[in-house]
Amino acid sequence: MNGLPVDHIAVATPDLEEAIRLYERMTGARSSPVEEIPSQGVRIAFVGGVELLEPLSPASTVARFLDRNGPGLHHIAYRTEDIRSELARLSEAGFQLIDAEPRPGAGGHLVAFLHPRSTGKVLVELVQHSS
Repeated sequence: MNGLPVDHIAVATPDLEEAIRLYERMTGARSSPVEEIPSQGVRIAFVGGVELLEPLSPASTVARFLDRNGPGLHHIAYRTEDIRSELARLSEAGFQLIDAEPRPGAGGHLVAFLHPRSTGKVLVELVQHSS
């Protein structure tokens, strides 16, 4: 396989429990435990390869996204083995980084985002899984 594999897609929702029920019913998969990530202002759960995001406060970036766009696709995430070198490669290739340095994400993984202005208007996340 060439290139970065898709890790997950993320859907913003104003009601995490309702979204979990919907995606469980739709896919037959069970939800992961709900995780709160205060540094990113969200509560999350995974149902299969879909990350469901609920804002913790009206000031969070996901709350602002919901205000502008309503519930729906929030970002696509690609898995990388070395997030720092991938950020350097993408920056050199002209992509605008939201995160110059990775930060803690769900499950203790390292994450970093690329700005939609440089990715065809799609928010892109890079994920490096913890060992």
